[in-house]
Amino acid sequence: MAEVDKSISFDGRDIRLKVGLLAPQAGGSVLIESGDTSVLVTATRSQSREGVDFLPLTVDYEERLYAAGRIPGGIMRREGRPPEKTILTSRLIDRPMRPLFPSWLRDDLQIIALTLSMDELVPPDVLAVTGASIATLIAKIPFNGPMAAVRVGLVGDDFIINPTYAETENGDLDLVVAGSPHGVIMVEAGANQLPEQDIIEAIDFGYEAVRDLIKAQEDLLAEMGIEVVQEAPPEEDQTLNNYIRDRARDEIKKILCQFDYSKGERDQALDALKEQVAGAIEELPEEDEVKAAAIANSKAVGNTFKDITKHLMRRQIIEDNVRVDGRKLDEVRPVSCQVGVLPKRVHGSGLFNRGLTQVLSTCTLGTPGDAQNLTDDLQADQSKRYLHHYNFPPFSVGETKPLRSPGRREIGHGALAERALVPVLPPKEKFPYVIRVVSEVLSSNGSTSMGSVCGSTLSLMDAGVPITKPVSGAAMGLIKEDDEVRVLTDIQGIEDFLGDMDFKVAGTDSGITALQMDMKIPGLSLEIIAQAIHQAKSARLHILEKMIETIQEPRVDTSPYAPRLLTIKIDPDMIGLVIGPGGKTIKGITEETGAKIDIEDDGTVTISAVDESRAKKARNIIQGMTRKLNEGDVYVGRVTRIIPIGAFVEFLPGKEGMIHISQLADYRVGKVEDEVAVGDEVIVKVREIDNKGRINLTRLGIHPDQATAAREAATVNR
Repeated sequence: MAEVDKSISFDGRDIRLKVGLLAPQAGGSVLIESGDTSVLVTATRSQSREGVDFLPLTVDYEERLYAAGRIPGGIMRREGRPPEKTILTSRLIDRPMRPLFPSWLRDDLQIIALTLSMDELVPPDVLAVTGASIATLIAKIPFNGPMAAVRVGLVGDDFIINPTYAETENGDLDLVVAGSPHGVIMVEAGANQLPEQDIIEAIDFGYEAVRDLIKAQEDLLAEMGIEVVQEAPPEEDQTLNNYIRDRARDEIKKILCQFDYSKGERDQALDALKEQVAGAIEELPEEDEVKAAAIANSKAVGNTFKDITKHLMRRQIIEDNVRVDGRKLDEVRPVSCQVGVLPKRVHGSGLFNRGLTQVLSTCTLGTPGDAQNLTDDLQADQSKRYLHHYNFPPFSVGETKPLRSPGRREIGHGALAERALVPVLPPKEKFPYVIRVVSEVLSSNGSTSMGSVCGSTLSLMDAGVPITKPVSGAAMGLIKEDDEVRVLTDIQGIEDFLGDMDFKVAGTDSGITALQMDMKIPGLSLEIIAQAIHQAKSARLHILEKMIETIQEPRVDTSPYAPRLLTIKIDPDMIGLVIGPGGKTIKGITEETGAKIDIEDDGTVTISAVDESRAKKARNIIQGMTRKLNEGDVYVGRVTRIIPIGAFVEFLPGKEGMIHISQLADYRVGKVEDEVAVGDEVIVKVREIDNKGRINLTRLGIHPDQATAAREAATVNR
């Protein structure tokens, strides 16, 4: 394949597309670049496997640390388990790609995006999303594209396309918009409580840039002489489908109209009907074409049942504006909340129920040393002080299966909830704790990620984390049949499974903090997106009212089992003194006090202990070691040892000076022991600090007011 280069510019920033340079044996490949960031994206297709009744699409995004000129840590000195960010980027690529493949496609597809070079300005993730579309089209895989993605930032009052890391971090918006010629197909955003209209305008702004990238792909394909593949779907024998429809359609409709059915009752009734029809097919003669078709495709009955149920549920909503549980289109299921459901050894807990969805969130407060290290990651951040983890055990949907480490879905839902809550967390200077929230999904019937946002807000407030505002969330759905459109508030499982959209919106009463939109159709207009965002606001505020009825504001005190943190600032030049050779000094302080000590490069020292008195003792030692002394300062000290020419006094924790025998009294002293003994408390004044840093003390010339002030200061610091 001949090499082809294409370039497109956004606000002075070029995106370069290079085809035919790398990976010649992949089905399709493209090197997509911006600045010094280069991402190789490949798409490859294999033959379908027998018995597969879904699209076996695999999307993997991988980073190599050589891309940033770094060598991995660890014993092996090579990349190991993918960091969370790369998993989230894999999902970011997958989500807008998957709806654009034909529903009948069963071939194995694999998209791999590999970051080969990365600078500190250009994030590679949106480049990888666009590259996935180009590689797929070049590979001539049936695809309803092109598709492209851009990031939108907000700097001041201006939206910008593909902002740098710094611009994103300093702005109030981090929005990724992906779209096809048919409309917006995916939205992913974190925002600093922005109004709904600002978000809508940002999506519109981003989609305009997406259109330019789609046009660039079309020009690239034309230059290469490649046409978008339009394969015809395989023909299906409708004999079996018609047989099932004739016997099941009316009964399925009756089940869907039983509004008082619970999820379990509805599923049980549908399963029983499916078994009944399957049994009837089993009793047919061997030569019957219906039975022959069922034997040839063992999954046909289940798939046809799903298709009939989907059609009838959607028509019921379109024609009658009624959902399977009898709710109105904009109605939220019953909501209930609790806090403090677990003993205070768990620092904070919140239980959130919405319909049959139930999430238990817990909050744990840790020390700065508990922050997550991100050094084996290409991202600019080096650590995280807020961690949100989401667990989805099989019993939450009444199933049994082996427990495994978190999958992509769990990681993605946790990241979304984390993003929703970060804007309301207190700054490190006000609340130096590292915070971990874990959301346990105990029952699932739709929108557990937004349930996690609500439950986690409750747990943070119960733990005494001074969040600026509570955050709630709701998931919106969509039924679109030709020109008929219905937006659904607070979707449940069947509406998510059989609907066209899952649009999660989280925020405070002031604005949006996070949103995530995924589609099952090739694209959506801005008007429908705007309707969903505005409709979600009413749902969020309704849920927020229920949460505030449970707990109005964060608790004043943290759990007695949470660590007590004290923060002080020392001269950065003194850090080495506190640590000591080989860490000897700081280890000694830790052993003596039982406190944990974390020191940052700027001289911030955080001291933690469950017992506050231990933390104060460690603080006093460090302050004493690092305090700048001035001649004439007066302290209360204690005699630690005596030598013939004087007495040594510890007047600050870890800091000693000597009183010469001549400075013990205003008369001649024969023996030091005549005036002081080891353990005596004495009032001393700094007389001199010599050129070797030795401190000479005196008991002479101390005014009574100075002595009183020194005693008061010593009492406060004990």
